[in-house]
Amino acid sequence: MSKDAAKTESQSRTRTVSWADPMISAALMRKGASGMEFLQKIVSGEIPPPPIAQLLGFTLTHVEPGFAVFECDPAEYHYNPIGVVHGGLACTLLDSTMSCAIQTMVPAGSAYTTLELKVHLVRAITDKTGHLRAEGRIIHSGSRMGTAEGKLIDKDGKIYAHGTTTCMIMKM
Repeated sequence: MSKDAAKTESQSRTRTVSWADPMISAALMRKGASGMEFLQKIVSGEIPPPPIAQLLGFTLTHVEPGFAVFECDPAEYHYNPIGVVHGGLACTLLDSTMSCAIQTMVPAGSAYTTLELKVHLVRAITDKTGHLRAEGRIIHSGSRMGTAEGKLIDKDGKIYAHGTTTCMIMKM
């Protein structure tokens, strides 16, 4: 083993993640909250965030009808083997914010699921990029289908990724 490889092995890192039982929040949604009411309870802390948010370190910070915002600070634990943040982080943030923009319009007794997701990664993200904001905005909300667009930006409004989604809306 080379000296550099031994040095890298000795610099291992750890990260501990805790989360709440996701079936508790899922049951609350089934009890008749509208999508908007449900998401507002996550923002206020009345409902715990989903495990994926805890695992990847992002937070739902704002919702209003047809609009949702998630925020994240990219870190080394998001890195891929070539030393930049994995594109999956941007994709997950955009999927979350765009689908939640649609969820804000979903009536009580309904649910949704992502059918299609398209993401354009336009610049590399590193742990030096700083705080990122994912904004999702509804394009169309119908009784069975919703579409939304989203962008992932830094504090200066520089775009790191953007995308679109289609979600199916269904009765529970």
